[in-house]
Amino acid sequence: MTNEKIVIMLGSSSDFSFAHHVEDFLRDAHLQVKLEYVVNSAHRNPEKLLKDIEGYEQSDDNIVFITVAGLSDALSGVVAANSKHPVIACPPDLEKYGYAKMLSTVMTPAGVPVCLASSPENAAFAAVKILALADVSLKKRVGEYITEMRNAVVKADAEIRRKEVGEREREHIERIEHLAHGEHVEHAEDE
Repeated sequence: MTNEKIVIMLGSSSDFSFAHHVEDFLRDAHLQVKLEYVVNSAHRNPEKLLKDIEGYEQSDDNIVFITVAGLSDALSGVVAANSKHPVIACPPDLEKYGYAKMLSTVMTPAGVPVCLASSPENAAFAAVKILALADVSLKKRVGEYITEMRNAVVKADAEIRRKEVGEREREHIERIEHLAHGEHVEHAEDE
């Protein structure tokens, strides 16, 4: 029997505070997926990295790797090159280094695909969607979560519209009261 699992490969333990948002997202969205953290470095200890990947390759589990590594992000490419499982890179320093970081993460040779997510939450949800392809109950929960997000937008829109109507009515009443007292009140668009 296979299990669905997300393995978060950290380039160093200092990446944990960033990567932990994956776990927060899964909990808050009620997406029940096993999660495992591992620290590896493609530069400092490639032997350990390759040994760990080999262990995952022996498993019957459905796995999606989320790699969280700063600087050159060799970790993502090495994992992708040595695994049959999908790799989603989520660099903690993407905002700091911008396009250079993005390109150092995803510019890999043919046959070594690395996907990129700009936030741990999106990395988590992308991983869950991939795992849901093999798990009917997880696929159902993904659909429910998408519906919840849509409903939240509809609810927020209705609240804003109600607020706008109330504010417009209040402004209109204030203008009428000022006009009744002979005062000129400028409309916001006249200013």
